[in-house]
Formats: sequence, C-alpha cells, structure tokens
Amino acid sequence: MSLGIKITDGIHWIGVNDFETHLFEALWPLPKGVSYNAYMIVDEKVVLIDTVKGPYFSTYLDKLKSLLPVGKTVDYLVVNHMEPDHSGSIKVLREAFPEVKIIGNQKTADMLGAFYGLTDNLVVVRDGEELSLGEKRLVFYMTPMVHWPETMMTYEKSTGVIFSGDAFGGFGALNGGIFDDEVDVDYYEDEVLRYFSNIVGRYSAMVQKAFEKLKGVDIKIICATHGPVWRNDPAHIINLYDRWSKQQTEEGVVLVYGSMYGNTQKMMEAVAAGLVKGGVEKIRVHNISTSHLSFIIRDIWRFKGLVLGSCTYNMELFPPMKQLVNAIENRMMVNRKIGIFGSYTWSGGALKELQEFAGKSKCERVGPVIEAKSSPTAEDIDRCVELGMNMAKAVKS
Repeated sequence: MSLGIKITDGIHWIGVNDFETHLFEALWPLPKGVSYNAYMIVDEKVVLIDTVKGPYFSTYLDKLKSLLPVGKTVDYLVVNHMEPDHSGSIKVLREAFPEVKIIGNQKTADMLGAFYGLTDNLVVVRDGEELSLGEKRLVFYMTPMVHWPETMMTYEKSTGVIFSGDAFGGFGALNGGIFDDEVDVDYYEDEVLRYFSNIVGRYSAMVQKAFEKLKGVDIKIICATHGPVWRNDPAHIINLYDRWSKQQTEEGVVLVYGSMYGNTQKMMEAVAAGLVKGGVEKIRVHNISTSHLSFIIRDIWRFKGLVLGSCTYNMELFPPMKQLVNAIENRMMVNRKIGIFGSYTWSGGALKELQEFAGKSKCERVGPVIEAKSSPTAEDIDRCVELGMNMAKAVKS
C-alpha cells in the first residue's frame, strides 16, 4: 500500500508533519506545527525532491519505499534548498541508497560538504539545464537568496509542476489534506505571509528576480517545501507573493505599543479611537510585551499604516520595542505611513529613538508626534486622537 499522496501521474508527496517543534529556526512560534514537504517522481528514473528534517527520516523512508517499484532504486535526489529542515536526512538517505546521485548547483555542493561531509556522486547543474527521466523532464532554475544563496527551483515540463523550495511555503502542519482545495486556505495564507515577512521578506528584490526568470513558465501546480500543495488555484499564491515582494499594502493600520504601567496604553487607546473616527476598519493592535514579533511583522507587512508608541526604559527605548524597530530595519520595509508617540518620567529616550528610526525609514511621516510625561494629560490624549485621525486620512488617501 502506498503511504505517499498522489499529486499527478508519477509524482507523489512523501512529506511529514511536525507537531512537536515549538520554535521554527529556534525563533518563530509554531502553534499549529509545520510540514516538511518532500516529493518523489517515478519514471524510467526515480527522483526524490528534497528530504525532511532528520528526526522524521523513518517516516519519510517508509513512504518512499511504499512507492518504489520492485527492482528499482532511487537514481537521483534533487536538493532545492540546503537548510537542515529539508536536507537533514540526506546523509542517512545516502546510507540507504549508496548509489543515489545528488543534484544541486555549485553552492549546494559546497554546503553538502560543509554540513555532511558529502563530496562524491554529486551532479552540479546550471541555470536552465535539463534532465530527462523518461517521459518526464526536469528543468532547473537558479533562484539565489530566495532565501539562501544556493536555493533553486525544479520544474517538470510534462505536468507543469514546479518544486519551489521555501518559496510559496508557510507555517502550519497539514491536517489530513495536503492540497489548497482541501484545507483552510485563509489560515495558510496568513501563515505563508508570516513565513514570508519574517524569513524571506528581506530578499524581496531577489523574489522579483525569480519571478522575472520564471516568466512564461506554465505553472499548473506549486509544490513548496512547507504548507499546502497549490493545485486548485496556484495563481492566487503567486499573485500574493508578487504583491508582498513589491511591498504593496492593504488599507489598514498596525498599532504597536509598549507600556509598563498603563500610561502609554492610554495613549494607544486614544490613537485607536482616532483611527476609528477616521474610518479605518482594519486595525491590528499589538502589545509589544505579549505579541510575538513574528505576528507583528506579518501585520506590518500587510497594512499601509504603522503607529509605534513606547515608554522610556533606563533612558532608552523599551527593549522589546527596540527589537521590533531593529527587525523592521533589517527587513528594509518601505512604502508605509508611520506615526510615533512616547512617554517618560525622569528622563526621555524612547521618543528620540523612535524619531531616529522614522527619519531613517523610507516611510512617510504622519503627525503629530506626542510625548507624555508620566501620565498623559487631556491635551496629550486629544493629540493622540488627532494622530489617529491623520493616520486614517493618510492610509485612505
């Protein structure tokens, strides 16, 4: 009995689900797990596309063997991405199938040696090179920095299936179904954006270069290394990725605040009231001390407006807010409207750092800038409402 799931004639999913890891890359929460998608093509030649995280090799091997025709062996392993959640089983796979040839580009080959000491039986391919499997034919496209320097995509010409590596992938284990027409697409779309904005977003320019390279390629099914297989509407996720990598935003405002004793929170609530008065429907409020950074970054990537408010801590910006500001700078976000406010008691600092951040960013400033001493006055609250209304006008213009 086959343990894999058929995608189309001769192509199967042999991935696994991870419900045990709490933090992806030891950073990003996985409240609903994550899948490590791997694939198998059975033709005159048998080809594996990527492997899985090391602890899940046994399940992966069972699925692989259930599909392997009697008398055949695994001829090739294509490595689209060397991150260990996908390459972690390569060394033991080589022990199970000693003759398997590992296909990748030159940077892949270098990493195989560095990670696993594998230097033999490697096939180095170049951009646009093709490999015949029998009826099926693979084409290799180099897509560097989406999101590692060795990343590439593999396209099967007869079926229109593209094995896209981490591109188009997201968090969330696959619960029963693996296809976009079998799962809650809204949930996975959110998790694809959280993945993109936190991990890939910094390299948006390289994503656009990949789109340019793939222009004219007839993509019928997208097989990413995480999340659902997009067979019903691949154009949907392609269009979203295109928009996100161009940093095109939706009408809405993300309001992030840091407050130790509730005073900066009062200012945030006044800004939110101004946003509502101004007609903004999509408002995402995050307490920087309780919302995980990854969910905040996801929302900032989606919406046009951003308001940051922080108390002062030891003469500096509140530490969790400083981490967020650094993360935004690292991802080179542009094209937002930005407003700021802050508070202090015996020494300022938070507002100054927020002003420096806003000044360096390639974002349009929205005023007024408000700084409250200890607890906001009635005038401070009125100005916070004004900031919210001005931001509403800016994002709706």
